Amino acid sequence: MSLDIVSQKPLDRLAAALAADLALVGSMIRDRMASEHAPRIPQVTAHLIEAGGKRLRPMLTLAAARLCGYAGPFHIHLAATVEFIHTATLLHDDVVDESARRRGRPTANLLWDNKSSVLVGDYLFSRSFQLMVETGSLRVMDILANASATIAEGEVLQLTAAQDLATTEAVYLQVVRGKTAALFSAATEVGGVIAGAPEDQVRALHTYGDALGVAFQIVDDLLDYGGSSEVIGKNTGDDFRERKLTLPVIKAVALSSPEERAFWVRVIEKGDQQMGDLEQAMAIMARHGAMAQARADAMTYAAQARAALSVLPDAPLRAMLEDLADFVVSRIN
Repeated sequence: MSLDIVSQKPLDRLAAALAADLALVGSMIRDRMASEHAPRIPQVTAHLIEAGGKRLRPMLTLAAARLCGYAGPFHIHLAATVEFIHTATLLHDDVVDESARRRGRPTANLLWDNKSSVLVGDYLFSRSFQLMVETGSLRVMDILANASATIAEGEVLQLTAAQDLATTEAVYLQVVRGKTAALFSAATEVGGVIAGAPEDQVRALHTYGDALGVAFQIVDDLLDYGGSSEVIGKNTGDDFRERKLTLPVIKAVALSSPEERAFWVRVIEKGDQQMGDLEQAMAIMARHGAMAQARADAMTYAAQARAALSVLPDAPLRAMLEDLADFVVSRIN
Protein backbone atom coordinates (compact mmCIF):
# COMPACT_ATOMS: atom_id res chain seq x y z
CA MET A 1 0.00 0.00 0.00
CA SER A 2 1.40 3.42 -0.95
CA LEU A 3 2.10 6.16 1.59
CA ASP A 4 -0.44 8.41 -0.13
CA ILE A 5 -3.24 5.89 0.43
CA VAL A 6 -2.28 5.40 4.06
CA SER A 7 -1.92 9.11 4.76
CA GLN A 8 -5.32 9.95 3.26
CA LYS A 9 -7.24 7.80 5.75
CA PRO A 10 -7.63 10.36 8.56
CA LEU A 11 -8.95 13.00 6.16
CA ASP A 12 -11.23 10.47 4.51
CA ARG A 13 -12.65 9.39 7.86
CA LEU A 14 -13.22 12.98 8.91
CA ALA A 15 -14.88 13.81 5.58
CA ALA A 16 -17.14 10.76 5.87
CA ALA A 17 -18.18 11.68 9.40
CA LEU A 18 -18.98 15.23 8.29
CA ALA A 19 -20.41 14.34 4.86
CA ALA A 20 -23.86 15.84 5.42
CA ASP A 21 -22.42 19.08 6.78
CA LEU A 22 -19.82 19.29 4.01
CA ALA A 23 -22.58 18.96 1.41
CA LEU A 24 -24.35 21.94 2.97
CA VAL A 25 -21.10 23.90 3.04
CA GLY A 26 -20.57 23.12 -0.65
CA SER A 27 -24.05 24.36 -1.48
CA MET A 28 -23.54 27.55 0.49
CA ILE A 29 -20.18 28.19 -1.18
CA ARG A 30 -21.68 27.76 -4.65
CA ASP A 31 -24.58 30.02 -3.76
CA ARG A 32 -22.46 32.78 -2.21
CA MET A 33 -19.73 32.84 -4.84
CA ALA A 34 -22.33 33.65 -7.49
CA SER A 35 -22.48 37.12 -8.98
CA GLU A 36 -25.33 38.46 -11.04
CA HIS A 37 -23.28 41.20 -12.66
CA ALA A 38 -19.71 39.83 -12.84
CA PRO A 39 -19.59 36.27 -14.21
CA ARG A 40 -15.81 36.22 -13.92
CA ILE A 41 -16.16 36.00 -10.13
CA PRO A 42 -17.70 32.49 -10.07
CA GLN A 43 -15.42 31.43 -12.93
CA VAL A 44 -12.24 32.33 -11.06
CA THR A 45 -13.55 31.11 -7.70
CA ALA A 46 -14.76 27.79 -9.08
CA HIS A 47 -11.43 27.16 -10.78
CA LEU A 48 -9.71 27.16 -7.39
CA ILE A 49 -12.40 25.87 -5.04
CA GLU A 50 -13.30 22.95 -7.30
CA ALA A 51 -9.67 22.03 -8.05
CA GLY A 52 -9.58 19.17 -5.60
CA GLY A 53 -8.73 20.92 -2.34
CA LYS A 54 -9.42 18.83 0.75
CA ARG A 55 -11.39 21.60 2.51
CA LEU A 56 -9.37 20.87 5.61
CA ARG A 57 -10.06 24.21 7.29
CA PRO A 58 -13.87 24.02 6.90
CA MET A 59 -13.73 20.47 8.24
CA LEU A 60 -11.90 21.74 11.32
CA THR A 61 -14.74 24.18 12.00
CA LEU A 62 -17.42 21.55 11.47
CA ALA A 63 -15.62 18.96 13.59
CA ALA A 64 -14.98 21.41 16.44
CA ALA A 65 -18.61 22.51 16.52
CA ARG A 66 -19.97 18.97 16.39
CA LEU A 67 -17.46 17.74 18.98
CA CYS A 68 -18.73 20.44 21.34
CA GLY A 69 -22.34 19.34 20.81
CA TYR A 70 -23.54 22.06 18.45
CA ALA A 71 -26.87 21.33 16.76
CA GLY A 72 -27.64 24.68 15.14
CA PRO A 73 -27.14 25.88 11.54
CA PHE A 74 -24.34 28.43 11.82
CA HIS A 75 -21.35 26.09 11.77
CA ILE A 76 -22.15 25.79 8.05
CA HIS A 77 -21.83 29.55 7.62
CA LEU A 78 -18.55 29.56 9.52
CA ALA A 79 -17.09 26.67 7.54
CA ALA A 80 -17.96 28.48 4.30
CA THR A 81 -16.47 31.67 5.75
CA VAL A 82 -13.20 29.92 6.52
CA GLU A 83 -13.03 28.45 3.00
CA PHE A 84 -13.69 31.84 1.41
CA ILE A 85 -10.96 33.48 3.50
CA HIS A 86 -8.55 30.69 2.57
CA THR A 87 -9.41 30.89 -1.13
CA ALA A 88 -9.02 34.68 -1.12
CA THR A 89 -5.55 34.39 0.40
CA LEU A 90 -4.54 31.78 -2.19
CA LEU A 91 -5.65 34.04 -5.05
CA HIS A 92 -3.63 36.91 -3.60
CA ASP A 93 -0.62 34.69 -2.77
CA ASP A 94 -0.35 33.42 -6.33
CA VAL A 95 -0.18 36.99 -7.60
CA VAL A 96 2.46 37.97 -5.03
CA ASP A 97 4.53 34.83 -5.69
CA GLU A 98 3.94 34.90 -9.46
CA SER A 99 3.00 31.22 -9.17
CA ALA A 100 2.07 29.11 -12.18
CA ARG A 101 0.53 26.08 -10.40
CA ARG A 102 -1.88 25.59 -7.55
CA ARG A 103 -3.37 22.23 -6.58
CA GLY A 104 -1.82 20.72 -9.68
CA ARG A 105 -3.52 23.15 -12.06
CA PRO A 106 -2.58 26.47 -13.67
CA THR A 107 -3.19 29.35 -11.28
CA ALA A 108 -6.08 31.78 -11.79
CA ASN A 109 -3.70 34.66 -12.42
CA LEU A 110 -2.10 32.63 -15.20
CA LEU A 111 -5.43 31.69 -16.81
CA TRP A 112 -6.99 35.11 -16.41
CA ASP A 113 -4.79 37.92 -15.06
CA ASN A 114 -3.48 39.43 -11.84
CA LYS A 115 -6.23 42.03 -11.70
CA SER A 116 -8.95 39.37 -11.76
CA SER A 117 -7.24 37.31 -9.06
CA VAL A 118 -6.81 40.28 -6.72
CA LEU A 119 -10.32 41.60 -7.21
CA VAL A 120 -12.01 38.21 -6.92
CA GLY A 121 -10.00 37.61 -3.77
CA ASP A 122 -11.33 40.90 -2.42
CA TYR A 123 -14.86 39.81 -3.30
CA LEU A 124 -14.44 36.56 -1.39
CA PHE A 125 -13.14 38.40 1.66
CA SER A 126 -16.26 40.57 1.53
CA ARG A 127 -18.49 37.51 1.18
CA SER A 128 -16.76 35.91 4.16
CA PHE A 129 -17.62 38.88 6.35
CA GLN A 130 -21.24 38.79 5.18
CA LEU A 131 -21.42 35.14 6.20
CA MET A 132 -19.93 35.63 9.64
CA VAL A 133 -22.28 38.54 10.34
CA GLU A 134 -25.23 36.21 9.73
CA THR A 135 -24.22 34.12 12.77
CA GLY A 136 -25.04 37.08 15.01
CA SER A 137 -22.01 36.35 17.20
CA LEU A 138 -19.77 39.34 17.87
CA ARG A 139 -17.11 37.04 19.35
CA VAL A 140 -17.03 34.92 16.20
CA MET A 141 -16.67 38.04 14.08
CA ASP A 142 -13.86 39.26 16.34
CA ILE A 143 -11.94 35.97 16.03
CA LEU A 144 -12.25 35.78 12.25
CA ALA A 145 -11.59 39.48 11.69
CA ASN A 146 -8.43 39.21 13.80
CA ALA A 147 -7.38 36.12 11.87
CA SER A 148 -7.82 37.94 8.55
CA ALA A 149 -5.66 40.81 9.76
CA THR A 150 -3.04 38.41 11.14
CA ILE A 151 -2.88 36.54 7.83
CA ALA A 152 -2.20 39.77 5.94
CA GLU A 153 0.36 40.81 8.56
CA GLY A 154 2.14 37.47 8.21
CA GLU A 155 2.31 37.81 4.45
CA VAL A 156 3.80 41.30 4.71
CA LEU A 157 6.31 40.11 7.31
CA GLN A 158 7.31 37.32 4.94
CA LEU A 159 7.94 39.92 2.23
CA THR A 160 10.23 41.91 4.50
CA ALA A 161 12.06 38.80 5.75
CA ALA A 162 12.41 37.23 2.31
CA GLN A 163 15.92 36.82 0.92
CA ASP A 164 17.42 38.02 4.20
CA LEU A 165 19.81 35.39 5.57
CA ALA A 166 19.60 37.06 8.98
CA THR A 167 16.02 35.78 9.30
CA THR A 168 15.75 33.67 12.44
CA GLU A 169 13.58 30.70 13.32
CA ALA A 170 11.60 33.02 15.62
CA VAL A 171 10.74 35.30 12.69
CA TYR A 172 9.91 32.25 10.55
CA LEU A 173 7.47 31.01 13.21
CA GLN A 174 5.91 34.45 13.43
CA VAL A 175 5.34 34.37 9.67
CA VAL A 176 3.88 30.86 9.82
CA ARG A 177 1.62 31.70 12.73
CA GLY A 178 0.38 34.61 10.64
CA LYS A 179 -0.04 33.28 7.15
CA THR A 180 -1.06 29.68 7.98
CA ALA A 181 -1.76 28.87 11.61
CA ALA A 182 -4.00 31.91 12.23
CA LEU A 183 -6.74 30.50 10.02
CA PHE A 184 -6.35 26.97 11.43
CA SER A 185 -6.73 28.23 15.00
CA ALA A 186 -9.62 30.54 14.09
CA ALA A 187 -11.36 27.69 12.26
CA THR A 188 -11.29 25.43 15.30
CA GLU A 189 -11.90 28.17 17.87
CA VAL A 190 -15.07 29.52 16.23
CA GLY A 191 -16.46 25.99 16.12
CA GLY A 192 -16.23 25.86 19.90
CA VAL A 193 -17.54 29.39 20.34
CA ILE A 194 -20.63 28.88 18.18
CA ALA A 195 -21.35 25.71 20.16
CA GLY A 196 -21.18 27.61 23.46
CA ALA A 197 -18.39 25.34 24.71
CA PRO A 198 -16.68 25.99 28.07
CA GLU A 199 -13.74 28.37 27.94
CA ASP A 200 -11.14 25.67 28.58
CA GLN A 201 -12.41 23.78 25.54
CA VAL A 202 -12.43 26.89 23.36
CA ARG A 203 -8.83 27.63 24.39
CA ALA A 204 -7.88 24.02 23.69
CA LEU A 205 -9.38 24.20 20.22
CA HIS A 206 -7.40 27.37 19.52
CA THR A 207 -4.19 25.71 20.73
CA TYR A 208 -4.92 22.64 18.62
CA GLY A 209 -5.47 24.68 15.48
CA ASP A 210 -2.38 26.81 16.05
CA ALA A 211 -0.07 23.82 16.59
CA LEU A 212 -1.63 21.90 13.70
CA GLY A 213 -1.17 24.91 11.41
CA VAL A 214 2.50 25.32 12.32
CA ALA A 215 3.15 21.61 11.77
CA PHE A 216 1.27 21.75 8.46
CA GLN A 217 3.37 24.63 7.14
CA ILE A 218 6.69 23.13 8.24
CA VAL A 219 5.78 19.92 6.42
CA ASP A 220 4.79 21.88 3.31
CA ASP A 221 8.17 23.60 3.41
CA LEU A 222 9.93 20.25 3.72
CA LEU A 223 7.93 18.74 0.87
CA ASP A 224 9.16 21.51 -1.42
CA TYR A 225 12.58 19.87 -1.19
CA GLY A 226 11.45 16.27 -1.31
CA GLY A 227 7.82 15.82 -2.26
CA SER A 228 6.35 14.95 -5.62
CA SER A 229 4.55 17.60 -7.65
CA GLU A 230 1.38 15.49 -7.41
CA VAL A 231 1.48 15.55 -3.62
CA ILE A 232 2.32 19.22 -3.09
CA GLY A 233 0.27 20.60 -5.98
CA LYS A 234 3.11 22.76 -7.28
CA ASN A 235 6.55 22.26 -8.76
CA THR A 236 9.18 20.75 -6.48
CA GLY A 237 11.78 23.40 -5.61
CA ASP A 238 9.44 26.37 -6.13
CA ASP A 239 10.33 27.80 -2.71
CA PHE A 240 14.02 27.61 -3.58
CA ARG A 241 13.50 29.29 -6.94
CA GLU A 242 11.41 31.98 -5.25
CA ARG A 243 14.28 32.43 -2.74
CA LYS A 244 12.05 31.76 0.29
CA LEU A 245 13.76 31.29 3.62
CA THR A 246 11.82 28.32 4.94
CA LEU A 247 12.72 26.42 8.10
CA PRO A 248 15.10 23.81 6.62
CA VAL A 249 17.02 26.57 4.81
CA ILE A 250 17.20 28.73 7.94
CA LYS A 251 18.55 25.78 9.92
CA ALA A 252 21.10 24.97 7.21
CA VAL A 253 22.27 28.58 6.94
CA ALA A 254 22.84 28.75 10.70
CA LEU A 255 25.15 25.71 10.53
CA SER A 256 26.86 26.48 7.22
CA SER A 257 30.58 26.90 6.70
CA PRO A 258 31.84 30.17 5.16
CA GLU A 259 31.89 28.50 1.74
CA GLU A 260 28.36 27.19 2.16
CA ARG A 261 27.16 30.57 3.40
CA ALA A 262 28.61 32.18 0.27
CA PHE A 263 26.45 29.75 -1.71
CA TRP A 264 23.33 30.84 0.18
CA VAL A 265 24.20 34.52 -0.34
CA ARG A 266 24.46 33.92 -4.09
CA VAL A 267 21.29 31.89 -4.56
CA ILE A 268 19.00 33.48 -1.94
CA GLU A 269 20.12 37.05 -1.33
CA LYS A 270 21.45 37.81 -4.82
CA GLY A 271 19.14 35.47 -6.74
CA ASP A 272 21.96 34.19 -8.95
CA GLN A 273 20.73 30.63 -9.40
CA GLN A 274 22.33 28.19 -11.80
CA MET A 275 21.78 24.65 -12.98
CA GLY A 276 22.40 22.22 -10.13
CA ASP A 277 21.95 24.79 -7.35
CA LEU A 278 18.77 23.15 -6.03
CA GLU A 279 20.61 19.85 -5.69
CA GLN A 280 23.50 21.59 -3.95
CA ALA A 281 21.11 23.30 -1.54
CA MET A 282 19.55 19.94 -0.68
CA ALA A 283 23.02 18.43 -0.19
CA ILE A 284 23.97 21.18 2.27
CA MET A 285 20.72 20.71 4.16
CA ALA A 286 21.31 16.97 4.33
CA ARG A 287 24.91 17.48 5.48
CA HIS A 288 23.75 19.49 8.49
CA GLY A 289 20.63 17.44 9.24
CA ALA A 290 18.43 20.47 8.60
CA MET A 291 15.59 18.46 7.07
CA ALA A 292 15.57 15.99 9.96
CA GLN A 293 15.62 18.82 12.51
CA ALA A 294 12.72 20.59 10.79
CA ARG A 295 10.78 17.33 10.66
CA ALA A 296 11.37 16.86 14.40
CA ASP A 297 9.99 20.35 14.98
CA ALA A 298 6.87 19.48 12.94
CA MET A 299 6.38 16.32 15.00
CA THR A 300 6.68 18.34 18.22
CA TYR A 301 3.92 20.70 17.10
CA ALA A 302 1.76 17.76 15.99
CA ALA A 303 2.17 16.25 19.46
CA GLN A 304 1.16 19.57 21.02
CA ALA A 305 -1.96 19.58 18.86
CA ARG A 306 -2.90 16.08 20.00
CA ALA A 307 -2.29 16.92 23.64
CA ALA A 308 -4.47 20.02 23.49
CA LEU A 309 -7.53 17.91 22.71
CA SER A 310 -7.41 16.05 26.03
CA VAL A 311 -10.00 18.41 27.59
CA LEU A 312 -12.47 17.84 24.75
CA PRO A 313 -15.18 15.14 24.97
CA ASP A 314 -13.86 11.62 24.40
CA ALA A 315 -15.65 10.96 21.10
CA PRO A 316 -14.90 9.60 17.61
CA LEU A 317 -14.48 13.13 16.22
CA ARG A 318 -11.79 13.86 18.80
CA ALA A 319 -9.92 10.72 17.78
CA MET A 320 -10.16 11.82 14.14
CA LEU A 321 -8.71 15.24 14.97
CA GLU A 322 -5.88 13.53 16.88
CA ASP A 323 -5.22 11.28 13.88
CA LEU A 324 -5.25 14.36 11.66
CA ALA A 325 -2.25 15.74 13.54
CA ASP A 326 -0.41 12.48 12.81
CA PHE A 327 -1.48 12.66 9.16
CA VAL A 328 0.03 16.10 8.72
CA VAL A 329 3.52 14.89 9.64
CA SER A 330 3.12 11.46 8.00
CA ARG A 331 3.40 13.16 4.61
CA ILE A 332 7.17 13.40 5.15
CA ASN A 333 7.84 9.91 6.55
